[in-house]
Amino acid sequence: MRSRILVDTGPLVAIIRENDSFHEVCRERLQEIQAPLLTCWPVITEAAWFLRDDPVAIQELLLSFNTGFLEFLPMDETAISWIAAFCRKYRKLSPQLADASLVYLAERENLDTIFTLDRRDFSVYRLAGGRTLQIL
Repeated sequence: MRSRILVDTGPLVAIIRENDSFHEVCRERLQEIQAPLLTCWPVITEAAWFLRDDPVAIQELLLSFNTGFLEFLPMDETAISWIAAFCRKYRKLSPQLADASLVYLAERENLDTIFTLDRRDFSVYRLAGGRTLQIL
């Protein structure tokens, strides 16, 4: 059975940008992870914003779906109420839409592992039953 791992914005940007301070550590971690990494539109949008000064990097990000590196997990309007409640619950952390969406997907898809640089927030977020996400 293949592992199913969510990926957040930080590692995606670091992997693509060679001058990112987390580039090497994220590339090394990739050696231990089986593709595809799972993500969603809010993460891709946020990553594209961070890469906005490099159209080639944005193209690389988008083409990562064609190469099998990334897999898109769709969300529809039923996610909105859940995400709004999540943002209310964690309002002191000011969660980003991308973070809330990833936690929603973890809950919906019964996933327990996330590749992120955001240890501060993801170590606080809880899934149903108080479960935590394993952070890579």
